[in-house]
Amino acid sequence: MATRTSVLPKAAVATILLDAGAPRVSKDAVDLLVEELEKRGVEISAKAWRIAQHAGRRTVTGDDIKLGK
Repeated sequence: MATRTSVLPKAAVATILLDAGAPRVSKDAVDLLVEELEKRGVEISAKAWRIAQHAGRRTVTGDDIKLGK
């Protein structure tokens, strides 16, 4: 089975952890947070897409994302 590559840059995710107050961040922590953020992003995106389709649109808007949270 092929390894899935991440969509989110790991450096950006590490920065999020550091901005949250962590003085140091392990590679494992970054990898797990990337996985969780991508999973949640897909869930929100899927809901937003269904909302746009229900409204008869093919374009997902910011309001769709807000409603999909």
